[in-house]
Amino acid sequence: MDKAQDTEQRLTDLEIKASFTEDLVDHLNQTVIRQQQQIDALLHELAALRERATAPAESVGFRSLRDELPPHY
Repeated sequence: MDKAQDTEQRLTDLEIKASFTEDLVDHLNQTVIRQQQQIDALLHELAALRERATAPAESVGFRSLRDELPPHY
């Protein structure tokens, strides 16, 4: 009988560990999904910034060095 109780206890412990492991995997999966969404948003923003940086200067118009002087001059 003692061996049956030991086996039952070990089985219960394994079920508890499996339950915690499943919960941890679900939590980690949600974290990975959230991080992938953030990466996608950052890549989209980076592409927009690159597009703005490589846009032709003519859209801004000609600017002389006088336009760059601080207002107190």
